[in-house]
Amino acid sequence: MLNIVLVEPEIPQNAGNIVRTCAVTGSKLHMVRPLGFEVSDKYLKRAGLDYWNLVDIRYYDSIEEVMAKYYNGSNFWFYSTKSKIIHSEAKYKDGDFLVFGKETKGLPEDLLKKHYNECVRIPMMGEVRSLNLSNSVCVGVYEALRQIGFDNFKTEGEIPSK
Repeated sequence: MLNIVLVEPEIPQNAGNIVRTCAVTGSKLHMVRPLGFEVSDKYLKRAGLDYWNLVDIRYYDSIEEVMAKYYNGSNFWFYSTKSKIIHSEAKYKDGDFLVFGKETKGLPEDLLKKHYNECVRIPMMGEVRSLNLSNSVCVGVYEALRQIGFDNFKTEGEIPSK
């Protein structure tokens, strides 16, 4: 099980898509206020479809509150375009926290500097600023799960016969 932390997310559709990713992967979602939307927002609900009841969602007033409660020195990964470490080079463990910043600014600079060796980036080509937040979360979650294993996941699919 993984923990996804969204620090001050701004776009309801992204948060809704992340709820869906959490539901299909069994990940917990931790949201740090202020949120750029109401949790009753119709776009948030629509993007998360009917997965809301499948996700353990917790709310906090600061990233410091989350870290005071859960940080043990080796269980947080801070996603940033400013890291030298590629996300797939990190060594993820069951229960780790994958931390993502707001869409317009990312994570606070002081947080990144303090935890520089725990920062990872998703490689990108060209001059593009970054991936969409919900896509970044999905990339991070599935790399962590690839390393940890998919023991509780469906391993086979079946093509329906006509």
